[in-house]
Amino acid sequence: MDSVSLRAIRRPDRNHLQSRDGKEGFLASGKLYHDSPMRIIWKRGFIRLVLVAGIIWGMLILTALLFHAWSCQSSIAFFSALCNKSSKIYEVIQSMGLVTPPHRCPIPVADDPNKIFIPKSRSPEKHVQSLSYFMEDVTATNGSQSSPLFGGNITWNQRDESFKVKPNMKVHCGFIRNGGAEMAQKDIKYVKKCRFVVASGIFDGYDTPHQPSNISARSQKLFCFLMVVDEVSLDFIKKNVTVREDNEGGEWVGIWRLILLKHPPYDEPRRNGKVPKILTHRLFPQAQYSIWIDGKMELIVDPLLLLERYLWREKNTFAIAQHKHHRNVYEEADANKRRKRYARPLIDLHMKIYRYEGMEPWNPKKSTPSDVPEGAVIIREHTALSNLFSCLWFNEVHLFTPRDQLSFGYVVYRLGGLFKFFMFLNCEYNSIFILHNHTREHSSKVEWVKSLDEFKKKTGLKESRGGLGLWTPYPGNLDSVVLPSVKRTSKAG
Repeated sequence: MDSVSLRAIRRPDRNHLQSRDGKEGFLASGKLYHDSPMRIIWKRGFIRLVLVAGIIWGMLILTALLFHAWSCQSSIAFFSALCNKSSKIYEVIQSMGLVTPPHRCPIPVADDPNKIFIPKSRSPEKHVQSLSYFMEDVTATNGSQSSPLFGGNITWNQRDESFKVKPNMKVHCGFIRNGGAEMAQKDIKYVKKCRFVVASGIFDGYDTPHQPSNISARSQKLFCFLMVVDEVSLDFIKKNVTVREDNEGGEWVGIWRLILLKHPPYDEPRRNGKVPKILTHRLFPQAQYSIWIDGKMELIVDPLLLLERYLWREKNTFAIAQHKHHRNVYEEADANKRRKRYARPLIDLHMKIYRYEGMEPWNPKKSTPSDVPEGAVIIREHTALSNLFSCLWFNEVHLFTPRDQLSFGYVVYRLGGLFKFFMFLNCEYNSIFILHNHTREHSSKVEWVKSLDEFKKKTGLKESRGGLGLWTPYPGNLDSVVLPSVKRTSKAG
């Protein structure tokens, strides 16, 4: 058979040819060599076998994922025990929407608070050996600021320097002299003995104290339960619940010792509430360990069990829960705007500064499970680095919006991975407390502002002592900043 009669037709494989009569072959050295029928059958069968094997393997993986998803949702104890909620597989199937995270789940705490070993020494200080604070404020000279700011007049350069971790550091951390938030001497004397603290706070009369439950006798002796209040809340509490007074003038509601902060440092009650929440180590400087829980919550887990579970067991110094709905700070900002948690244009300005400074939206490649925490429960050992983080976190709240969840991930980012913390599951977080309703809904005029022009027309809308970083000329050009697009993954949050 000559080459003319073959008139080979080129197939997708450059060397795979077909003659006029349909026979297959391969071109080598200018000649066409035909496969035998058996070789062609074997070759096609092998390809089919590979395809079938791939399909079966994919179906097995999908079946395993679906089984894992089902077991995580199952009410049968045996199957639910097979679900490892801390595994990468669980993260994958959760991101695919195959599982709905439970609202509450068991916390793997120890069985008996009386058997818990309390570390005798503090955690080692690896990065910061000495931390001190600015106590004097540089008062504005234009007459607009009549008294020192509680958080200080922090310059952009000072803010930038504060994120550069060194063995010896001095930073702004609230409590500027004569800036407000002053404690009575009787309370200063009392808290000096507090090494283990459960702290909470009520401001502007939004709550009454809720008594913790399931507290062991050991924890009752070990912990100081300190409820920080302002004068409005103290008056409200006295009118609605029984307040007893001890021989030294201390005021108590059940297990809670009321700690009055005179002269609230901010106009905005939500911003005032961040003082005891974030700066616990400044209010109670002798505290080695603290657990913060918001005022609307009733603690239902022994605090000693919480310290063992979230700090001592894995040698953590800071623990906080994942947000239920958001991991991306820009999503959380969008949710704050939708729910009118603060002025929308100021939230946008806050986020533009973070975006200009390199804050990326959260993605699975980041080293932390989320950039957005549920901040209503914070468990800490007060090391120098942990205290530094709290100071820097508070400074962001002081300078920008009072929405502390927007600032947490940014401070983690600016510390460049030096600050290690444990971010635990949201369903565990919901098992720590019972949530009670506020006595009334919070509302302020600033939440309804839609544009910066409204602040110019109504100067009374602008806070006089907080958020001033949003009104101080920023050293970069924010006009060109475009905020990342947000995909709303949840109607709530």
